[in-house]
Amino acid sequence: QVQLVESGGGLVQAGGSLTLSCAASGRTESTPVMGWFRQAPGKDREFVASIIWSGSSTDLADSVKGRFTISRDDDKNMVFLQMNSLKPEDTAVYYCVAALSSFHMSRNAPNYWGKGTLVTVSS
Repeated sequence: QVQLVESGGGLVQAGGSLTLSCAASGRTESTPVMGWFRQAPGKDREFVASIIWSGSSTDLADSVKGRFTISRDDDKNMVFLQMNSLKPEDTAVYYCVAALSSFHMSRNAPNYWGKGTLVTVSS
């Protein structure tokens, strides 16, 4: 099992920045792919970003490319999402996720989910 705990959400004005953090614990060696999903009010959950622990290969949704950056600290088992130039449409609950493989992530089916942290962007 892998446990994921997010932090860093909050209220920010449009154009501002936030950094989300995710602390992973448990059998983290079994989940080489980490990432973030989000769910806006009244909408389905959607993929935001992913990163492979060992290779540092990253993937970003088109809607956040150029504004968001995903990174990780292998030694501390942490993943970060740096969000810049935030827009009201970025308002959502952001979930840290962990997947057994890139296949799972590509199918929007990560194996483990955190409880989420709310990001609200005011206009």
